[in-house]
Amino acid sequence: MRSYYMAGNWKMHKTVAESVALAKALVAGLGNCKERVMIAPAFTALSAVAEVVKGTNIILGAQNMGPELQGAHTGEISPLMLKDLGVAAVILGHSERRHSYLETDALINKKVLLALAQGLDPILCVGETLEEREAGNLEAVVGAQVKEGLKGVAASELGKVTIAYEPVWAIGTGKTATPEDADAVHAYIRKVLGGMYGDAPAKAMCIQYGGSVKPDNAAELMAKPNIDGALVGGAALKAETFAPIAMFRS
Repeated sequence: MRSYYMAGNWKMHKTVAESVALAKALVAGLGNCKERVMIAPAFTALSAVAEVVKGTNIILGAQNMGPELQGAHTGEISPLMLKDLGVAAVILGHSERRHSYLETDALINKKVLLALAQGLDPILCVGETLEEREAGNLEAVVGAQVKEGLKGVAASELGKVTIAYEPVWAIGTGKTATPEDADAVHAYIRKVLGGMYGDAPAKAMCIQYGGSVKPDNAAELMAKPNIDGALVGGAALKAETFAPIAMFRS
């Protein structure tokens, strides 16, 4: 049986002091949480938050990373730097990276492979725009993002990867795919994975849903057979909204 994985993406929010305060509140509130929980503060707060979550059940994640270990890459963050701070997971291919910063499937794939090589657990984000969905291209878009994002990933490494399905039109808009619609896309992703790796790895894959997840819809989403967790944005910025999502079974 797959376990649930609840991740909070803080995006470009919070000073170091604010990040530490939120992390402390989550450590206090999620001590009895049954689920796997990760938080991804801004790069500037990673070191301070690492001290707060050290030895707790909360995983420290990063929101992105560069595609190289080191070198002349102004403004980038190396996986070596992230690991040095205690980071264990990294979000890659988020829709904002794809659409605002024009990251390609090839670049995202390079990051996925580098993260795995360096012992970081990647969350590979995939999802369609409203225009792509309305044009009937949802499966073509999401399927290509899964296949290209995982190119070169060995079956033996697949268990370290999480896929997050995040329909672009539902991120930060207050709109949420219905649980049925979300589950259907998750099932399709499993079908794609089955074609790549076989049925057993596809069934074992953790696939999160991301897109306006809130305390009042988390349980309904998680009840669907193919949804294994959440990649939470806005609701992750307050302990009083993220903790109930992570504790949805309590």
